[in-house]
Amino acid sequence: MLVTEKLHLNLNKIANQDQVLILTGTTWEDFEQLTSEEYLGYRASYKDGEIVIVSPGRNHERISRTISALVIAYCRKYNKPCYPFGSTTLKNPPLAAKEPDTAFAIDTDKDTPDVAIEVIFSSGSIADLEKYKMLGIKEVWLWQQNQLTFYQLLDNDYQIIPESNCFPKLKSSEFIEFVNRGLTDDILSIEKNFLENLKN
Repeated sequence: MLVTEKLHLNLNKIANQDQVLILTGTTWEDFEQLTSEEYLGYRASYKDGEIVIVSPGRNHERISRTISALVIAYCRKYNKPCYPFGSTTLKNPPLAAKEPDTAFAIDTDKDTPDVAIEVIFSSGSIADLEKYKMLGIKEVWLWQQNQLTFYQLLDNDYQIIPESNCFPKLKSSEFIEFVNRGLTDDILSIEKNFLENLKN
């Protein structure tokens, strides 16, 4: 008998949820060792001696991949150069590090992305903004509980903005409708409807 059967675990529910491990009392050197190739597929972050390791669930990945696909579709429509970072580890040693769900540099390639996108499904929190502030990311999108909030870094603090500064005409209140369809619909139909909805 499998261990999961003995514990009466709902495997489908587990597959949809994030698996999270928090390590306290750690150092920057511990984090650097952790982010080796042995831990591919995990998202890791560091701040104030705490390492958070996340194995994203299926729904988490669907939302983040949908956002990424729609951002690229937007850039294609408006011929806007964009440079995907994916979940590249962003670092400001020894203060903070974060692996976003996806990130983009806009107009020109840069060492630091202009936009970082974070999906808070069953892991993470708005406190992640503190890590992004230490990394100097000027725009952060947080998806949580079927809502999407855009933040802009102003005067060393994040403030909510209704429309992205990096992607003009993209309003969070309208974009979320297409993002949330990523949990149920196929990406090609979502992208088609999204592009039809964009104003020329």
